[in-house]
Amino acid sequence: MRKYRWIKWRTFLLWAAVLVLLAILLLAGGPSAWGVAISILNILLQLLFAMLFMIIQFVALFWFLARGRTYWILPGETGSTWDDYRGNPEIVENAKRIVTLLKGVKEFKEMGGEAIRGLLLCGPPGTGKSYLAQVIANEAQVPFAYASAPSFQNMFFGVGNLKVMGLYKKARKLAKIYGACIIFIDEIDAIGISRQAGGGAGGMGGMLGMGGAGLLNELLLQMDPPNIDNSWFTKLLRSLGLRKKHAERPAVLTIGATNLPDVLDQALLRPGRFDRKLWVDSPDYDGRIDVFQYYLKKVKLDASLTPERAALDTIGYSPAQIKHIVNESVVIAHQRGAQVSSYEDFRAAMETYEWGLKQPLRSMSEDEKRNVAYHEAGHAVAQYLLKPHERVWKVTIIRRGSALGLAATKPTHERYNRSDSEILAEIQVCLAARAVEEEFLGKKLNGVTSDLQQATQLAVRTSVQWEWVMSCSAGLRLALKQMASRPSERKLMICYRKRCKK
Repeated sequence: MRKYRWIKWRTFLLWAAVLVLLAILLLAGGPSAWGVAISILNILLQLLFAMLFMIIQFVALFWFLARGRTYWILPGETGSTWDDYRGNPEIVENAKRIVTLLKGVKEFKEMGGEAIRGLLLCGPPGTGKSYLAQVIANEAQVPFAYASAPSFQNMFFGVGNLKVMGLYKKARKLAKIYGACIIFIDEIDAIGISRQAGGGAGGMGGMLGMGGAGLLNELLLQMDPPNIDNSWFTKLLRSLGLRKKHAERPAVLTIGATNLPDVLDQALLRPGRFDRKLWVDSPDYDGRIDVFQYYLKKVKLDASLTPERAALDTIGYSPAQIKHIVNESVVIAHQRGAQVSSYEDFRAAMETYEWGLKQPLRSMSEDEKRNVAYHEAGHAVAQYLLKPHERVWKVTIIRRGSALGLAATKPTHERYNRSDSEILAEIQVCLAARAVEEEFLGKKLNGVTSDLQQATQLAVRTSVQWEWVMSCSAGLRLALKQMASRPSERKLMICYRKRCKK
């Protein structure tokens, strides 16, 4: 300790001696010495100004790059409610449980529980994942932050980490005021991809900050941080021993949305981060009716366009696609000068969305039109005869996209699996156009190329699946035979068969 004090005083004395020496030299040197000293001081000030300017520029650049492209919505700023989210009542029921937990965070903690920290929404595009997060925030009356995961990525290493830290810091402050806060990260697979699958790329890509493990690690830390007091006043009280209360973690719920949940890192999916996973899929027939009722009541339409009829034609459509089709039908009706939208406008909107705009070839000869007509008629007749679960919906020789014509079907009802005979019928439909060309036209046309490719893909995919299923079936039968050969397991098999017969 004495040695440290002596070094400190020695340094002070040396600097004092240097300053006294400089003062003596300036006083003894006269005006010329003063001029040299002022010149040196001017150069030093210019260097200092240049260094400060460079530092300020660098800090301003980092501040600009580290700004979070985040949209903050405070309670009451949006009016999205449960009545606005249609098509998936089961999803709504699960989401209402989360709202109940967010509203009663204090009571839930008093019971000894911990608020959930993460909810992962999985599903195809357009199914309403981000809209569901907004509804949850509005119903719970808590702040809502909307961020896109690619916006965290930056060309400079560490800037993305600063964005994530700033986002969660603000969320914790708002959570202390409102009781809870929601952070919604869209397309979270952009930064949450598994590190074992190459998401934590090092080298130049990692140094430039284009994702990598550093950003993912920061997100993992912020989603499940230690219980610490961040405010300086609380730290001061705790250091003085005046605050004995344990540090509490604000209730910040992170909602992530992705179309690729299988590529996410396992550390993200563990309890304590994304505690729950909710699959938001396209609505079924009843759900589409509910969605159409919601959107069709906002537009003027005639009696030909009903929610039931529209829902039957849009099997597999998401709510975003339904909204787009309804709006496009109004656009088409307005363009033709009508006051209300009809089913024909709705059908025209669907055809444009699925196949593209009409582009008729006015220079096509009558012989070529006849060839295309026979080609599409072959598809249509095969569809009518071989596909009892589908109805022929459109047959045309007007070009749409790259196809000179098309023959399309729509399912008569929703189906979730297909038999081998139905797949074989699909292959026969693809080959029917070539059969018609050879039988009625006596020639082979090049327009069947895409049909042959589709038939080949169906055949290859189906043969591989059948081979796998048959091998599994053979293995299962062998296992059952081995079980039946053992006395202890033979009794179990006999009891199982009796129960199956009952």
